[in-house]
Amino acid sequence: MSSVVSVRTLGLVIAGGAVGALAREMLLVPVDARSLPWATLAVNIAGSLLLGVVVGWLDDRHPQARAFLGTGVMGGFTTYSAFAVASAAFIGADPGALGPAALLIAASVLGGILAAFVGLVIGRRIADVPGELEDPEDAR
Repeated sequence: MSSVVSVRTLGLVIAGGAVGALAREMLLVPVDARSLPWATLAVNIAGSLLLGVVVGWLDDRHPQARAFLGTGVMGGFTTYSAFAVASAAFIGADPGALGPAALLIAASVLGGILAAFVGLVIGRRIADVPGELEDPEDAR
């Protein structure tokens, strides 16, 4: 794979990122602040599942669609930084809440990995491509 990104591909990623970020905000804006860490968890797990589907389905056959949907839309939809801030705020608001914060963190990481794995399986079945899961380096 070339390390140079075409202007077209970059434009697709930017447009997809805007769509994904808009979708995330439309889901999270109405959420009560106390529920925001758990809503962010749900968005990130759903996004991990959907990214797995996109990667498993499109693989290397449609690089521009994958750039738009995978890197762009799903990259904009999910949010590691919001997860990190929500986790830190959870602990900062109540240092005694380490248990729920640890649960949030574990659920985010493990749930995201499991969702991505399930998404890859689903995507490969949609594409009817049997075989091994792709190298994680190619899942960008």
